[in-house]
Amino acid sequence: MKQIFTLLFLLVIGLGTLNRALAGQEYAPQPGETVIRFDIENRGSVFVRLYTKEAPNTSAQVLSLVRRGFYNDQKFFRVERRPKPYIAMFGDPQTKTMELDHPNVGSGGSGKTVPFESNSLTHDVGAVSFAHPRDSKDGDSQFFFVLGAAKFLDGQYTVFGRVVSGIEILPKIERGDKVTQVRVISG
Repeated sequence: MKQIFTLLFLLVIGLGTLNRALAGQEYAPQPGETVIRFDIENRGSVFVRLYTKEAPNTSAQVLSLVRRGFYNDQKFFRVERRPKPYIAMFGDPQTKTMELDHPNVGSGGSGKTVPFESNSLTHDVGAVSFAHPRDSKDGDSQFFFVLGAAKFLDGQYTVFGRVVSGIEILPKIERGDKVTQVRVISG
């Protein structure tokens, strides 16, 4: 009888671990990989591998902000799904204190810009790309997750990462979803 309870207990623990892994809750970076984990309230975790060689300055800027806790408790302030899935935008610190309908939301940043870095990476589903204002290609802290192929953005924005786990969470992201914690994990 004790063996049956032990077996059931181990089975439940194993299934829980498997469910977390399947839900994008776990990711073990490969040696040399730099990965950022986004914990999205009521959604789960999304893991983004950075392209540190293809976008070194953009990656360094985002890593610096993550390490400072800059992104913690910010909200997704723009999610475009029509005419097709497109982007979920994040990285404005004003979303911590302002209503999302405030006219200044979407204009905030860290105060440090990074020049556009051209690379051959594409805006496919799961790409993560640095945003910039209309009058400049320099970015600051805002970026977007690509929800649907958007090849027309290639060469216009710096792709600096790709979702490696938790991609199934992207279509569930809504405007106003809060990212409770962002942290770096490395292989």
